[in-house]
Amino acid sequence: MSFTIPAVVPVRDDALSARLAARIDGKTKPRGSLGRLESLAHRIGMVRRTLAPRLSPPTVFVFAADHGVADEGVSAYPQDVTWQMVENFLAGGAAINALARQQGVTLRIVDAGVKHDFGLRDGLIDRKIRPGSGNLAVEPAMTAAECARALQAGADLMAGVDSAVIGFGEMGIANTTPAAALMHRLTGIPIADCVGAGTGVDAAGLARKADVIERAARLHAGARAPLDALAAVGGLEIAMMTGAMLGAASRRRILLIDGFIATSALLVAARLSPAILDYCVFCHQSDERGHARMLRSLDAWLLLDLGLRLGEGTGCVLAWPLVQAAAAFLCDMASFEDAGVSGAGGRI
Repeated sequence: MSFTIPAVVPVRDDALSARLAARIDGKTKPRGSLGRLESLAHRIGMVRRTLAPRLSPPTVFVFAADHGVADEGVSAYPQDVTWQMVENFLAGGAAINALARQQGVTLRIVDAGVKHDFGLRDGLIDRKIRPGSGNLAVEPAMTAAECARALQAGADLMAGVDSAVIGFGEMGIANTTPAAALMHRLTGIPIADCVGAGTGVDAAGLARKADVIERAARLHAGARAPLDALAAVGGLEIAMMTGAMLGAASRRRILLIDGFIATSALLVAARLSPAILDYCVFCHQSDERGHARMLRSLDAWLLLDLGLRLGEGTGCVLAWPLVQAAAAFLCDMASFEDAGVSGAGGRI
């Protein structure tokens, strides 16, 4: 099976861009005084192709999978925590559940490759490719066919989603290791600058993670194209997120990008289709060591910096009020002309 990359069209429209800029500058405020909220409003208008975008609460997808590299001792938690946390999501008890309820956000949980048999469960979308990826330090994480299936499953999920705004989160013990390995392979940033504490490993654990990624880099030295790298050192939930991001952007959705793991999926997507970056809102900078460097490699600007490193899509939900606020001022704030207020150059 091969994966056909969904067509992602650049949002460039010079006429609309100029009209949006004029509309933002014409609001009853000093020009530029809403800072990055103005840039965000402009991006939202460009993606949605309107001067007055009305946004309903987003749908956030949490993709879950296990990783064979957990056998290398790269996580502070046992692998069983992945399926146990999926149960927690389904029961409504995780951080993402609490935050989503508070913000009125729709949550969807996807089994991309958890090493556990959940059976038929209400609220769980079963797209399991296999029960956990291979150990990337000694073998490819996925075959090319498995990687393609994961990508396609993610893209297909987006076909049935009505939300104009879609968030991307994940759950998978040991998944900071494949994310860091992908970052190193696709950006060339040194491994030491890609590896972080993840779930909270100590200094010895950090050194062990770096060594595992170094071994994987040597083993898969020939896997340099984005999809080859994804199959060799990625993960099932990362691959499925990559496909979902491409599928969502091809449908002109606004993409809320969570932390380190979600950004590694976007890194692959952007190598396959650079125009996807036009659709992205980078919700926060994770406290995971490599995230700031990865964001810089994507020329990204972010909304929040709260020291988060939980994943689950929590950053997406926390950033949603700012996205909503940007759309709201663009739609509802009076212009100088409407309000009869004098602008910087005198009365309009």
